Amino acid sequence: MTDSSSVPAAGTSDRDLREFIAGLPKAELHVHHVGSASPRIVSELAARHPDSRVPTDPEALADYFTFTDFAHFIEVYLSVVDLIRTPEDVRLLTYEVARDLARQQVRYAELTITPFSSTRRGIDELAFMAAIEDARKAAESEFGTVLRWCFDIPGEAGLQSAEETARLATDDRVRPEGLVSFGLGGPEIGVPRPQFKPYFDRAIAAGLHSVPHAGETTGPQTVWDALTELRAERIGHGTSSAQDPALLAHLAEHRIPLEVCPTSNIATRAVRALEEHPIREFTRAGVLVTINSDDPPMFGTDLNNEYAVAARLLDLDERGLADLAKNAVEASFLDAPGKARIAAEIDAYTAGRLAS
Repeated sequence: MTDSSSVPAAGTSDRDLREFIAGLPKAELHVHHVGSASPRIVSELAARHPDSRVPTDPEALADYFTFTDFAHFIEVYLSVVDLIRTPEDVRLLTYEVARDLARQQVRYAELTITPFSSTRRGIDELAFMAAIEDARKAAESEFGTVLRWCFDIPGEAGLQSAEETARLATDDRVRPEGLVSFGLGGPEIGVPRPQFKPYFDRAIAAGLHSVPHAGETTGPQTVWDALTELRAERIGHGTSSAQDPALLAHLAEHRIPLEVCPTSNIATRAVRALEEHPIREFTRAGVLVTINSDDPPMFGTDLNNEYAVAARLLDLDERGLADLAKNAVEASFLDAPGKARIAAEIDAYTAGRLAS
């Protein structure tokens, strides 16, 4: 696993920029529910379920979360998913993820949740929805962090999971209040996007936004498929888009944002080295780029660190970082007053910091 905590940020002082980032109001658009479980929470859940192979020692988790390739990452990820077995586990995880986001000054987050992984393990679907909604409301009341949900299809589980996820996302008797979007995660190799079109059509007809992963470990055709077949409004990762100038031009022209997760891409070997990350090509092409943490504890990172990584790669100062934070606000599915409120907070924070 790559330790990006040692990556220096751009500007006159790494320390000053990191302090600026730490206080910068933010939105996060690509962060996974189970993948955000801190070592403390993972070890607590592992202790609750001793038949799991996940280590109960938080320090041992660093080695456990060292991935040889994307397939190995999926294997480890699913072993952590298996720790979420009761509504109480779901509520604990969701609330603690919100707490960690709030500590990083995240004002709004769209958390990717894979309900199929829990319901197929026997958690009652209504109890699952009640648990995430209870945690969401508590987080907003106690931390001031607004959470919304993206329900995603675990691509490795096939069309059965797509059918179940679409049902849970569109049935008004089950669908949670905080749900705003519909996604597709898991491995891309051997999991073509077009087969999921009927399920995305149903979700879009029910008023949800389309936000599939695409082009993370496969070529730019996967991104095109997500755009044309799944009517994607944002692209999760989109790393290989840099290989296709026409695709970059399309993304830029239509203001289709990319949810970029630099450290994740290195940890899963989707990109060989940080200096080879295509984020520079994205910004040079005028693509709307947002910075996200994906599965932060698993990758030894957090959102603040991802901003520091982006600062270095894009040679950003404080104003550049503030603009990057506003990209995420613009690309979010928050309502217009909410977007204006967070953008104004970013501007006020930046002006105050630069004046001091």
